[in-house]
Amino acid sequence: MTDVPQPLYPRPPAHVAPFVEVLGVDLAIQYFLEFGGTPVYLAKNPAGRSEVEALIGAEAVRALRDHPYQLPARCPLPKKWMAQVLYAKGLPVLQIARKLRTTDVAVRRNIADIRTDRVPRRDDRQLNLF
Repeated sequence: MTDVPQPLYPRPPAHVAPFVEVLGVDLAIQYFLEFGGTPVYLAKNPAGRSEVEALIGAEAVRALRDHPYQLPARCPLPKKWMAQVLYAKGLPVLQIARKLRTTDVAVRRNIADIRTDRVPRRDDRQLNLF
């Protein structure tokens, strides 16, 4: 049995980390896209009637509810982190922009620090110290 290498995703910000820890990267992104920016109630005993439970399941609702980190009442909407993860997965910039309901300029700005296809500018006036 060979180990399949896992894709390297950017580390989530602190306010997003509990969601990613419980839900995983893909489900957390779906959760943020669906509920981001809105107040979300996490029931102590989910009864199968909420939209949150329909998306993530009763066990995940309980796990989020019982997480030791104090989750905000309003679901975060970490567009920069989501853009970076989607770009790391190989999605094109325009598709990321449509998915996140933002402009391609904003996506390019958000992924600028993780892009590897950019050629770094070299200033001939600067001494090379390395």
